[in-house]
Amino acid sequence: MDPNGIIWSAAVWIIPLVIAIVFHEVAHGLAARALGDPTADELKRLSLNPLRHVDPIGTVVLPLMLAIAKAPVFGWAKPVPVDARRLANPRKGMLLVALAGPGSNLLLAFVGAVMLGVFASSVAVAPAGSAAAFLATNLVNFLIINVFLAIFNLIPLPPFDGGHVVAGLLPERLALQWDRLARFGFPLLIVLLLVLPALFPAANLVQRLVAPPAQALVEQYLKLASVFG
Repeated sequence: MDPNGIIWSAAVWIIPLVIAIVFHEVAHGLAARALGDPTADELKRLSLNPLRHVDPIGTVVLPLMLAIAKAPVFGWAKPVPVDARRLANPRKGMLLVALAGPGSNLLLAFVGAVMLGVFASSVAVAPAGSAAAFLATNLVNFLIINVFLAIFNLIPLPPFDGGHVVAGLLPERLALQWDRLARFGFPLLIVLLLVLPALFPAANLVQRLVAPPAQALVEQYLKLASVFG
């Protein structure tokens, strides 16, 4: 496979992205079930089958376009349904459910770092375009994507997981007002990620708030990988 070709570029980003976002959503559902809400389980959304979680735009079209353009790849899956009314403690429960997604990505990044370290010696001499090189590139991207998704989703605004964490920490009266922002979640996402950076490059939320801590954390995971090398 040509390491400079479109198929390679798309595969080494979309494969780890799909795995990362599927585990992210399933983690939300598992946390909700553990805390009293079986909604995701009832709707068969605790499966690791990507087809149950794929959002045509967020999981396929957008990541593919970004990969082809050699731009930073991100995306999303269909959110796992959570009914706060069925949680034993709705406010605390929603906070913990929200943290479960980013937490799963940090755990996956750890797994990716360990695997990268274990296979490092064998892939170091692998020729470009080989299966070993493909695996190594996927593992590096898997680590990067999981760290990025974890921090990205902790942005303290709706519809991000960080927005739910803020709601869980606010006094109940303020939390109700905060939650009203959720109805504007998708338009807010588009404005923050696409419109605002296009109009005012200095206001690029990803570059200013997400990239620095993500890069620092990736470096720590790579140091961890060297321990297993």
